[in-house]
Amino acid sequence: MIRVLLAEDMRILREALAGLLRLEADFDVVAEVEHGDAIVPAALEHRPDVAVIDIQLPGMDGLDAAARLRERLPACRALILTAIGRPANLRRGIAAEVAGFMLKDAGPDELVSAIRTVAAGGRVLDPQLAYAALGAADSPLSEREADVLRLTARGATPREVAGQLHLTYGTVRNYLASAVTKLHARNRVDAIRIATEAGWL
Repeated sequence: MIRVLLAEDMRILREALAGLLRLEADFDVVAEVEHGDAIVPAALEHRPDVAVIDIQLPGMDGLDAAARLRERLPACRALILTAIGRPANLRRGIAAEVAGFMLKDAGPDELVSAIRTVAAGGRVLDPQLAYAALGAADSPLSEREADVLRLTARGATPREVAGQLHLTYGTVRNYLASAVTKLHARNRVDAIRIATEAGWL
């Protein structure tokens, strides 16, 4: 029996996925959560074999949650679901050692097959995502510049970014300025737009 945790903030989609998986004789949906920060506690309580995780979750995004899940419960393998195939997300997922990436428009049979593959120790990568990643230009941003831009894009002020990343206020301003320069942007808002459209955030 494959024990599955579902992390999806849209209730109708989460319940539809749970219903679909419960039709499979070898699946047991042991937990359903709607917030990213609920993934690790639910996984520690229910011990799933596979966590099917949406990237865009409130509280903590799915990739950050998958990385924490990997640290706290390495036996649980993460399969990421995404509506948008951004190469940067694929790179973050690989760094977090997720076991698979699927687009949300995949068919039900593809998802079921992917979960079985991941549970058996294999890896799954949607061909469209792989192609997009191969065709994407490398980001000129350092990892820290990307982190600063990503938090700024979510509405954090430079002081809040400094607190979250354990940096000084001046260092954050320097990272923002260097990101603007590297991206040939007019300002930080323009830099966020350029980096997002290129899939670097």
